[in-house]
Amino acid sequence: MQLMYPWFLLGFLTIIIPVVIHLLQLRRPQRLLFTNTAFIREVELVTVRQRQLQHLLILLARVLGVSALVLAFCQPFISAEESQRGASLAGTDILVDNSFSMQRSGVTQSSLFSEAVAEARSLGQLARSGERLRLVNNRSAATTRAGFQNKLDELKLAAQTSLFKIDQGIGTSAPENGLLYMFSDFQKNAFNTQILDGLGRREVVLVPLVGKQTGNVYVDSVWIDDAFIRTRVNVGLHVRLQNGGNLTARDCPVKVFLSGKQVAAFRLTVEPGRAVTSVVQVQVSNEALALGRVVTEDVPIAFDNTYYFTLQPAAAIRIVEIGPEPMVQELYRNEPLFSYSFAKPQNVNFGTVRQANLVLVREVGQLDAGLRDELRAVVKRGGSVVIVPSVLTAGRSSYQQLFKDLGLGTVQWENQAATPELREVAMPNAQEPFFRDVFGARQRTVTMPRVAPVLRWARTGTDILRLRDGESYLANFTSGSGRVYVFSAPFAKEYSDFVAHALFVPVMYRMAMMSYRNEQLPAYRLTQGTVALQLPTGVNPAMDGSNQADEAQFRFVKDSLTLIPAQRVVGQEVRLDLPVSMDAPGFYQVQRRGKVLTTLAFNQNKRESELAAYSADELRQLVGTNRPNIRVLDNGVGGVGLAKFKAEQTGQPLWRYFLVLALGFLLIEALLVRFSRQKAGANKAIVAA
Repeated sequence: MQLMYPWFLLGFLTIIIPVVIHLLQLRRPQRLLFTNTAFIREVELVTVRQRQLQHLLILLARVLGVSALVLAFCQPFISAEESQRGASLAGTDILVDNSFSMQRSGVTQSSLFSEAVAEARSLGQLARSGERLRLVNNRSAATTRAGFQNKLDELKLAAQTSLFKIDQGIGTSAPENGLLYMFSDFQKNAFNTQILDGLGRREVVLVPLVGKQTGNVYVDSVWIDDAFIRTRVNVGLHVRLQNGGNLTARDCPVKVFLSGKQVAAFRLTVEPGRAVTSVVQVQVSNEALALGRVVTEDVPIAFDNTYYFTLQPAAAIRIVEIGPEPMVQELYRNEPLFSYSFAKPQNVNFGTVRQANLVLVREVGQLDAGLRDELRAVVKRGGSVVIVPSVLTAGRSSYQQLFKDLGLGTVQWENQAATPELREVAMPNAQEPFFRDVFGARQRTVTMPRVAPVLRWARTGTDILRLRDGESYLANFTSGSGRVYVFSAPFAKEYSDFVAHALFVPVMYRMAMMSYRNEQLPAYRLTQGTVALQLPTGVNPAMDGSNQADEAQFRFVKDSLTLIPAQRVVGQEVRLDLPVSMDAPGFYQVQRRGKVLTTLAFNQNKRESELAAYSADELRQLVGTNRPNIRVLDNGVGGVGLAKFKAEQTGQPLWRYFLVLALGFLLIEALLVRFSRQKAGANKAIVAA
């Protein structure tokens, strides 16, 4: 026989109580009335002997009753047969969910994680001598009870991307005759039927832990109104906050920090499962990358209270105009956002073209092979090329070749007339993404420019501006990683008055702004796997003499932590695979050979912030009837359900029998007390007679 709760043996100390009562009753004198001294000796001898025997029997009944009751609380059981003992010795696996969602307050402990560890500890204490235990979380080997307890002490809350992964050994690779216990809150967005299918045919016990209802406000995302952040200019920062709990979060404080300074503070109320977006005005003081944080004061779930992000001031957009004479010089130089340069076709600086975001080829008579190659390289790395055709017929073949190189196919040239026929451009569509935020709320009918097209294209692109007869005037084509804009008419006065029209400035500005690409996002998730970054101009690992086998060119550095990711460089883009050990949120510098290229902000997986979990009944429905090897426990308070299940697995429970014995001894005591009182009354009657 073994005891499930041996510490209840301390209850045997209560046997002292009936013994003390027995001793006190012996010392209490009894008064007897008699008339004849001849009966004194006989009555005294008979009464004392009977009273001593009765008192001893009552004491024995009380002691045995208390002992049986104490043993009932210890929950004794008879060990299982040798076949079941062999299954137990094969090993027991225990999985304790240590994801951040387990910070939720528990019923008996400060958190669900503490409850899970406590129940896993009690399960280990109930293990038989020689039974092998294994904590699945850290993929450790099977160990003894003492070793298992030590591993539980080392277990901490951590970011978990896939806690129930089969390759951790909780599935078919584990012994089929061993038990697997899972202690978890079983979040709905983390646990599914695929995990159940991967558990194989081994015996599995799901122990759902139910915590107190609470709200949990976390930052879902942040973004800005304008893609171009200018220094010392207000920009609207949108902060989207979500409540992943099941209670309303009222007056939750939110603070916004930028470059180490608090720039905003507000309070909000968020309903369960709802999101609220707030907009705060922030400024970037200089051209350096600004590091920001959004902090919510929300307990007890605190792991997602800080959201990290970065704001990068826009670099100058480099624009190169190639043509017979400068035309858009004043247009772009009036805006400090642009960096403008001009070159004639015969004096083009190819180094400047390689670094340009936008190249405007305007009415160039002849496009040589070198210029065509450079334009193709511009769109290949993600830049934009604007083509304004020339009226000269001698250079049409070079344009034809350029269109083929850029993937636009062949073009058709219009027959030139002595006097070009001008046709009116149609009113632009305000719903077109190109004209977003260009027009006001009410679009008025205005006089549109008139143009005389000299070419048309075969490939269908995205028409930005059309003529009233339906033909395209300005179209956008995707080429490589960039864009190609083609006008169907020159800017010369004989062929167009578009340059003098009010629409000219916003169209040229819009093309320049859309050529700017900021590959770095304000924030990333630690679970997204890969980060793609655009290398700064002039950084080309394939051209700087570095060894391609050098896998340590790019590194993630956070304080004293340095991580080397797997990396792939494609042109000017580098793709970095996030290391598995990279699980702490915060700011990470991307360094190359000791030089900081940029800083990235990483945050935890927001799925952990959604606290919706399966109940025991919902888990049973999820398990279904076709998985008889999986059992779901209603654990109850203090792990009562788990203890009962463990007792059933280990052997025959005996606590019911000891409880019956305790009640039986109490009944015997009551009968003995009643019989002794009746006997004493009869003796008194005899003496009185």
